Amino acid sequence: MSVARDYSKLSMVDFYPGGDKDLFAKTKEFQKFVRFIRDSGHDLYRRTLVSSSGNRVIVQDKYTGEHKEMIMMASNNYLGLTTHPKVVKAGLLAMEQFGVGAGSVPLLAGTITLHKQLEEKIARFKGCEDAIVFPAGYSSNVGCVMGLVREGDVVINDILNHASIIDGCKLSGGTVKAFPHNNMTALRKLLRRLDENYNAKLVIVDGVFSMDGDIAPLPELIDICREHGARLMIDEAHATGVIGENGRGTPEHWGVEGQVDIVAGTLSKALGCIGGFVASTKEVVNYLRFYARSYMFSTALPPAVTAALLAGLEVIETEPDLRQRLWDNIRYMRKNLTDMGWDMGNAQTAIFPLIIGDDFKVKEMARMLNDMGVFVNPVFYPAVSRKLSRIRLSLMATHTREDLDKTLEAVEVAGKKLQLI
Repeated sequence: MSVARDYSKLSMVDFYPGGDKDLFAKTKEFQKFVRFIRDSGHDLYRRTLVSSSGNRVIVQDKYTGEHKEMIMMASNNYLGLTTHPKVVKAGLLAMEQFGVGAGSVPLLAGTITLHKQLEEKIARFKGCEDAIVFPAGYSSNVGCVMGLVREGDVVINDILNHASIIDGCKLSGGTVKAFPHNNMTALRKLLRRLDENYNAKLVIVDGVFSMDGDIAPLPELIDICREHGARLMIDEAHATGVIGENGRGTPEHWGVEGQVDIVAGTLSKALGCIGGFVASTKEVVNYLRFYARSYMFSTALPPAVTAALLAGLEVIETEPDLRQRLWDNIRYMRKNLTDMGWDMGNAQTAIFPLIIGDDFKVKEMARMLNDMGVFVNPVFYPAVSRKLSRIRLSLMATHTREDLDKTLEAVEVAGKKLQLI
């Protein structure tokens, strides 16, 4: 690596390649980049919360060390279940009964009654025969794809699929292809070309895309996959609890429940905890229990988390007003941001990308919003393409109108100062 570098023009991807004799050489160079970010006032990574993650949080300022209240616009806690009294109480009671850990992997000695109850409840909630629960959403996608796809098979991804899906595909041994985002014409053409060249075919999409907030066209995807003998997998991370009349996700939103081959997702977004799941037929789920390595070799979810997830699903089913409040906030925020002139792409859900396309201005806007008490996430390449770098806002049911108005005021001030709107 060169000694003298212009760090203002670099991104994280520039420190990924190796080629050095010393394995740690890239880490030393990256540390210089980190210091540059900090000296520029743009170090907003690992801001430390000293409170629970709600609509307002107390954060320890990285530069001053002082505590300050901020409006949380960077959380995936869409329904506020991380602090819901019923969810918290369920977790505490389970810890008293079962202790703090499961003690083993689920296939051997780590399964408790709560795990089976959670799997059954997820399967019913997602309109599937059975479900398997993983320790994280990342491991559910990696484990599912690795567990099912073999050499000679082909996996076809929407180009904006989550990194966990991409990693699972790379590790599976199968051939990996991609099609332009939500472009069904391109997918159909790609499958037509692949029909004679591979064994099994698996198409994977996000239900709600994590950086753009738009929804996959599921009915057309189902038709295309059936036409070409491909299985369809959907990642419901940002859809569960958010879309669909009863919060059951993308299949319910489109009225096609029970027609998707594999329904996967995380339990860390609207459900407010941690974990992941895959729901499908009994045969598929049972196979994954033995062949999904991230399940087979990981300790089962802690009892408190499992009980909290059961309670969270119960809240989603019995307290629809939470989802209604979330959608009231979504509609209010979308109208006001649109009126300001922000480019938000095709955002349709609780995720609002303020597309800027200039890394420095994204960093500056995030810094300005941080100074004004609004906690947001700046997003750069390679998470998105360079021309689509952005500020990402995430709404919650627990955001008050005052929270939204203060956020809108701060976004407008920063946007005008940076000549973005």
